[in-house]
Amino acid sequence: MATFAIIGYGSLIWDLDNLAPYVEGEWDMYQGPHLPLEFSLISKKRKRALALAIDHVDGLSCPTCVITSRRHLLEHAVIDLARRERAAKHQIGFFDRVSGTGHSRSSTTLRTMQDWLNRSMFDGVVWTDGESNFESLTGHAFSLQAALDHLRELTGESLTEARRYIHNTPQRVDTPLRRALANSHWWHHAADD
Repeated sequence: MATFAIIGYGSLIWDLDNLAPYVEGEWDMYQGPHLPLEFSLISKKRKRALALAIDHVDGLSCPTCVITSRRHLLEHAVIDLARRERAAKHQIGFFDRVSGTGHSRSSTTLRTMQDWLNRSMFDGVVWTDGESNFESLTGHAFSLQAALDHLRELTGESLTEARRYIHNTPQRVDTPLRRALANSHWWHHAADD
């Protein structure tokens, strides 16, 4: 019977939400492929907080985490993850080792997933494959300064959600923005203001 991996690197790790009934076991921390990640996605679901995206321009290589899908058809694992992410199916990447078929917006990401899958015990893999929307929503190209400016503009629930998301992200997801915030007095005391 086929087994499929779900790759996580952001909120999926601490909030399976409606995906919970469709996975088994615990997260295998930092055992997934290394992917270039950065907080370059403005999340509508998270009240305009910055969320992680696979970002081949501004991201740094970070380890990801793995959990096993209960599904035995890859198509069902894709649908499950799309529902959890409230995303269209084309925003979920996948690779099937048996058929050799896959989908990703990035051929580099697809090759990374295929290489990782070939070294694993799984028959297929699925992952969230959205892209940075920072420039399209702000009118500014993503940069460390632009991201910091965006965070400084957040207030109330939006700022609380931004802090929660970045704080809860696995520690080894070490991006330039996270490094900048680690030593920021403003960031650590933003909720007190």
